[in-house]
Amino acid sequence: MERIARVSEIIAGSPISFDEAIKAGFRRANRTLRNITGLRILEQRVAVEDGEIKEYRVRMEVIFVLES
Repeated sequence: MERIARVSEIIAGSPISFDEAIKAGFRRANRTLRNITGLRILEQRVAVEDGEIKEYRVRMEVIFVLES
């Protein structure tokens, strides 16, 4: 049986931490995509305002297997 996967790139953010941004992105992707098998974090950034970190942001790939 062949398994074909697809990759979708998303950006997620959290005011708390990079870990929370990853979890928020995964939760949102999991509502729409089925058969998620992994995540790959491509980039981490922070939004700064008035000399303080306001948001942690991650750009990530969501890997999921296509249904037959």
